[in-house]
Amino acid sequence: MSIDDDQQQQKGDPLAQCILDLCAAKGSIRPEDAAQAYFEEHRRPKDTDEGWRRYMVPTKQQIVALARQGKVEIVRKGVVQDPEDFKGLVRIRLPQG
Repeated sequence: MSIDDDQQQQKGDPLAQCILDLCAAKGSIRPEDAAQAYFEEHRRPKDTDEGWRRYMVPTKQQIVALARQGKVEIVRKGVVQDPEDFKGLVRIRLPQG
Protein backbone atom coordinates (compact mmCIF):
# COMPACT_ATOMS: atom_id res chain seq x y z
CA MET A 1 0.00 0.00 0.00
CA SER A 2 1.45 3.36 -1.00
CA ILE A 3 1.33 6.53 1.07
CA ASP A 4 -1.32 7.95 -1.29
CA ASP A 5 -3.55 4.89 -0.77
CA ASP A 6 -3.20 5.24 2.99
CA GLN A 7 -4.07 8.95 2.87
CA GLN A 8 -7.12 8.23 0.69
CA GLN A 9 -8.37 5.61 3.18
CA GLN A 10 -8.00 8.09 6.04
CA LYS A 11 -9.93 10.75 4.14
CA GLY A 12 -12.69 8.34 3.16
CA ASP A 13 -15.00 8.51 0.21
CA PRO A 14 -15.59 12.09 -1.01
CA LEU A 15 -19.29 11.43 -1.63
CA ALA A 16 -19.74 10.04 1.87
CA GLN A 17 -17.92 13.06 3.29
CA CYS A 18 -20.17 15.38 1.27
CA ILE A 19 -23.26 13.67 2.77
CA LEU A 20 -21.89 13.99 6.31
CA ASP A 21 -20.91 17.63 5.80
CA LEU A 22 -24.36 18.54 4.44
CA CYS A 23 -26.12 16.79 7.33
CA ALA A 24 -23.92 18.63 9.82
CA ALA A 25 -24.61 21.98 8.14
CA LYS A 26 -28.34 21.61 7.43
CA GLY A 27 -29.64 19.16 10.01
CA SER A 28 -31.34 16.85 7.53
CA ILE A 29 -31.16 16.52 3.78
CA ARG A 30 -32.82 14.69 0.93
CA PRO A 31 -30.69 12.22 -1.08
CA GLU A 32 -31.16 14.57 -4.05
CA ASP A 33 -29.53 17.39 -2.08
CA ALA A 34 -26.38 15.32 -1.63
CA ALA A 35 -26.26 14.26 -5.28
CA GLN A 36 -26.73 17.85 -6.45
CA ALA A 37 -24.08 19.23 -4.07
CA TYR A 38 -21.56 16.57 -5.08
CA PHE A 39 -22.30 17.21 -8.75
CA GLU A 40 -21.74 20.95 -8.34
CA GLU A 41 -18.35 20.31 -6.69
CA HIS A 42 -17.26 18.06 -9.57
CA ARG A 43 -19.10 19.67 -12.46
CA ARG A 44 -17.35 19.91 -15.81
CA PRO A 45 -18.09 22.62 -18.37
CA LYS A 46 -19.84 20.16 -20.72
CA ASP A 47 -22.21 18.83 -18.02
CA THR A 48 -25.90 19.66 -18.31
CA ASP A 49 -27.96 20.96 -15.40
CA GLU A 50 -29.46 17.48 -14.96
CA GLY A 51 -26.02 15.85 -14.65
CA TRP A 52 -26.51 15.44 -10.90
CA ARG A 53 -28.91 12.57 -11.56
CA ARG A 54 -26.00 10.25 -12.43
CA TYR A 55 -24.93 10.51 -8.79
CA MET A 56 -28.26 9.33 -7.33
CA VAL A 57 -27.43 5.60 -7.25
CA PRO A 58 -23.98 6.10 -5.69
CA THR A 59 -25.49 8.59 -3.25
CA LYS A 60 -28.11 6.09 -2.12
CA GLN A 61 -25.44 3.40 -1.79
CA GLN A 62 -23.32 5.69 0.38
CA ILE A 63 -26.33 6.65 2.53
CA VAL A 64 -27.07 2.97 3.20
CA ALA A 65 -23.41 2.28 4.01
CA LEU A 66 -23.25 5.29 6.36
CA ALA A 67 -26.48 4.20 8.06
CA ARG A 68 -25.12 0.68 8.57
CA GLN A 69 -22.05 2.22 10.24
CA GLY A 70 -24.27 4.36 12.48
CA LYS A 71 -22.99 7.64 11.03
CA VAL A 72 -26.38 8.78 9.68
CA GLU A 73 -30.05 7.93 10.12
CA ILE A 74 -32.54 7.41 7.31
CA VAL A 75 -35.82 9.00 8.36
CA ARG A 76 -39.30 8.73 6.83
CA LYS A 77 -42.21 10.65 8.35
CA GLY A 78 -40.13 11.24 11.48
CA VAL A 79 -39.38 7.54 12.02
CA VAL A 80 -35.87 6.10 11.65
CA GLN A 81 -35.85 3.45 8.93
CA ASP A 82 -33.89 0.21 8.66
CA PRO A 83 -31.14 0.80 6.08
CA GLU A 84 -31.76 -2.68 4.72
CA ASP A 85 -35.48 -2.11 4.06
CA PHE A 86 -36.80 1.37 3.32
CA LYS A 87 -38.60 3.06 0.46
CA GLY A 88 -40.37 6.24 -0.38
CA LEU A 89 -39.37 9.80 0.36
CA VAL A 90 -36.71 9.90 3.05
CA ARG A 91 -34.41 12.39 4.72
CA ILE A 92 -30.93 11.81 6.03
CA ARG A 93 -29.63 13.20 9.32
CA LEU A 94 -26.86 12.67 11.80
CA PRO A 95 -27.79 10.26 14.62
CA GLN A 96 -30.02 11.78 17.30
CA GLY A 97 -29.12 11.02 20.91
